[in-house]
Amino acid sequence: MKVLLVEDEPKIADFVCDGLRARGLEVTHCLDGNAGFELGQQDRFDMIVLDIMLPGRDGLSVLKGLRAAGVPTPVILLTARNELGDRIEGLELGADDYLAKPFFVEELVARMQALRRRLAGDRQNTVQVGSIKLDRITRQASVGGRLIDLTSREFSLLEYLMRSPGQVFTRSQILEHVWGYDFDPTTNVVDVCIRRLRAKIAPDDAAAGASPIESVRGTGYRFGPAR
Repeated sequence: MKVLLVEDEPKIADFVCDGLRARGLEVTHCLDGNAGFELGQQDRFDMIVLDIMLPGRDGLSVLKGLRAAGVPTPVILLTARNELGDRIEGLELGADDYLAKPFFVEELVARMQALRRRLAGDRQNTVQVGSIKLDRITRQASVGGRLIDLTSREFSLLEYLMRSPGQVFTRSQILEHVWGYDFDPTTNVVDVCIRRLRAKIAPDDAAAGASPIESVRGTGYRFGPAR
C-alpha cells in the first residue's frame, strides 16, 4: 500500500513513518498543507493520512480541495482536537475516518486495513463504466447520476455486459448467463432487450448509434469502452 502522510510534527511523523514502513507500507511524507494538496492530487497513493493542524493550508482545506478536484483517495484525518464539530466537518467534507492524537500506530494500521476492506466491499457491490453505474445491492442503475428504470432482466443483461467492457458476447452466451436456460437460438429476445436498454441509457442518441452497447455483426454484442 502506498501512503501519503501529511504531518508537520516531527516526532509523530517519524513514529508513523517508521511504524508503517516496518509493516511493508510505502510512505511519502510532507510537512505542510500546500505540499500535501499538490501530492494528494497525484494518482499514485492508496491512502492519505492527513493532519488537521498544518502550516499553509490546514487539513480540512486540503481535504475539501481534493474532493472538489475529484480525488477519490481514502483519507484518514489526524487531529489533536477532540471537539465533535471538527470530526463532523471532516466527515462531511469527505474524510473516510479520523483518529485523535495521541494514538498507537497499531490502531492507525488497523483503521487503514478496515477502511480498505470496506471500500473493497463497496466496489464489489457497484459496477461502473464511464457515466453508467449499477448498484448491485439496490438494483438501481444511473447514467451521469440520472436514475433509469430497468426491469430485473434488463439490469442483469447490462451488468453482464458491463463487467467485461470490450469483450464480445454471442447471443447464446447472453441467453445462458442472463436468462439462465437454453432458448431457441433463432429467438430475438436478446435483440429486443438490447433495444430497450439502448433507449433507456441514451434515449436522445440511441438512434444515432451513440449507445455504449455495440453490435458486432455476425457475432453478438459488447459494452464499449468508457466514454
